[in-house]
Amino acid sequence: MNPARRLGLATVLIVFLADQALKCWLLYGVGLAENGPFDLAPFLTIVLAWNRGISYGLFQQGTDLGRWFLVIISFVAAIWLWRWMWRSHDRLTVLSLALIIGGALGNGLDRAFYGAVVDFVHFHWGNFSWYIFNIADVAIVVGVVGLLYESFRPAGEKTAE
Repeated sequence: MNPARRLGLATVLIVFLADQALKCWLLYGVGLAENGPFDLAPFLTIVLAWNRGISYGLFQQGTDLGRWFLVIISFVAAIWLWRWMWRSHDRLTVLSLALIIGGALGNGLDRAFYGAVVDFVHFHWGNFSWYIFNIADVAIVVGVVGLLYESFRPAGEKTAE
């Protein structure tokens, strides 16, 4: 297995496992649903939010049909991105795709098991409130930024193995 593929596989596993482990710990270890939110800093609160939609709470799904549609979309997207990642030799592309795949699998598994994505990180300052998100969401955003950066790099700067 080439180094780029090893990097991709390791990144998918790390993102997926870290996302799921933290969600399980917050739900079952800390009892976030029963014990309620808690502050980590004056601008950072851990709070339980069930996201039945996609990014930023768009396209909220209130039915099982909508829920399973989003589960299928998550896993189909992960498979498609996995094929792209497996064929790529560029480390930035592989890393970016792996971050997105790990995040998509984490959020997809949440939808399959809980009927919604477990979100818990809430940044706020004064009257400003950022949306509530999780590790999978961060990985997806960073992966998309990496792909955007990659797409604007001149061909001579791209690395091949």
